[in-house]
Amino acid sequence: MTRLLRLEVALAVLLISVMFALGAIAADTANVSGEWDLSVETPNGTGTPSVSFKQDGENLTGTYKGRFGESQVKGTIKGNEFTFSVTISIQGQDLVLDYSGTVDGDSMKGKAKFGEYGEGNFTGKKKSADTAK
Repeated sequence: MTRLLRLEVALAVLLISVMFALGAIAADTANVSGEWDLSVETPNGTGTPSVSFKQDGENLTGTYKGRFGESQVKGTIKGNEFTFSVTISIQGQDLVLDYSGTVDGDSMKGKAKFGEYGEGNFTGKKKSADTAK
C-alpha cells in the first residue's frame, strides 16, 4: 500500500471507531419518557405529585401535576443522571422547584430544592402502561 492509502484507511478506521463510541454513549442514556408518581419530602410534609416526561435525546419536557396545579417541566438527562425544574404558583407567588437525581429502570430518587424554602429527598416510580391509561 502506498503511504497515502494507509493514511486514508487509518483515518476511516478511526472515524468508524468514534462513531461506534458515540453511539454507545447515546445508548447508555436512560429513558424516562412516560408517567411517574413521585413521593417528595418537603419542609411541610410529604407531597405526591406526578410527572409526565417527554424525552428527546438528552432533553426533557413534560407536565408536573401536584397540589398547586399543573406546570411545565424542563430538564436534561445524561446517562442515568437527570435534572428538571418546574415553576409552581402558590397564592400568586412563583416558586421554582429544582429536582436532581438518578434513574434505575422504573424507579428514580434524588433531591428536590424548594427555592429558598429548603430541600428534601424524593423517590419516583414509573407507571406501567396499564396504570397510565
